[in-house]
Amino acid sequence: MELKTKINAEEDKQELVITREFDLPVELLFKAYIEPQIVEQWMGTKVLKLESKKHGGYQFETSDAKGNVVVQMNGVIHEFVLNEKITRTFEMENSPFAVQLEFLEFKPLNDNRSKLTMQIVYKSNELRDQMLQLPFKQGLNMAHNRLEEICNKLK
Repeated sequence: MELKTKINAEEDKQELVITREFDLPVELLFKAYIEPQIVEQWMGTKVLKLESKKHGGYQFETSDAKGNVVVQMNGVIHEFVLNEKITRTFEMENSPFAVQLEFLEFKPLNDNRSKLTMQIVYKSNELRDQMLQLPFKQGLNMAHNRLEEICNKLK
């Protein structure tokens, strides 16, 4: 099965460029990244804080079936333009991965389709390559599939 979320990892670069086209209007796609209730559904995580504005911050927490915290994620939003872009940091607490910088761009393709482009910059090529060794591609594709499914119900 072909993955709809495309990940481009150029040799000797410490970044990933991720693209995905959605059968969603750009406003609804953007909303999926800034509305805590929607984020929780498609990411499968608890939103502890989500301040969708410039200089805002966020904190997410994922637990196992017994309620034990598995991973905590947080960051700061540096740029926020409604329905167009979010620039933020991303950090997984208690992990070997350094803070990364994420540039998210949301583009309308027509009234009912949109495209998300994410550029993720890592501290080093090695850290980027370590991320790619994880089931990152499949997990992100599954999350984006859930995002589209959930948002289609909100139309």
